[in-house]
Amino acid sequence: MKTLDYLQLDLKSTKKTVEGLQELLANLQLYYTNLRGFHWNVKGIEFFGAHARFEEFYDDTAAKVDEVAERILMLGGVPAHNYSEYLKATTIKESGVVSNAKEIIRLILDDMKVLIGLERQLLETASEANDEGTVALMGDYISGQEKNVWMLTAFLS
Repeated sequence: MKTLDYLQLDLKSTKKTVEGLQELLANLQLYYTNLRGFHWNVKGIEFFGAHARFEEFYDDTAAKVDEVAERILMLGGVPAHNYSEYLKATTIKESGVVSNAKEIIRLILDDMKVLIGLERQLLETASEANDEGTVALMGDYISGQEKNVWMLTAFLS
């Protein structure tokens, strides 16, 4: 038997969810890479706080990458695992070297907006497929990112 048999989900109903998870995975991978660069390259008066916060963000994103890839596997898919595939599927783009904390935070907010939008779409798609596991995962991601958006916008104010 297959995992989906035990989950009481069928491949046809989860196909669209797997496609959305693949897109989210690609975007999370680019977001993670950008965050590492931000962590390494931030400079200025906000260095200590920003450097530590960006590390928290990339650690959290690394965990999400793993969770999304495993969810794809649970639903009968195979997660993409190379950057050439990610670059074709992502909305988030490589940031290049940025060292100003406020500019970095604006870029992070832009990326979070993309991620939250994808997660909301996935939440709807997974709900239509009665895929409560993916729904719960996306709900948790959205809640955490909404708090981060609030904190980052407060920092910029």
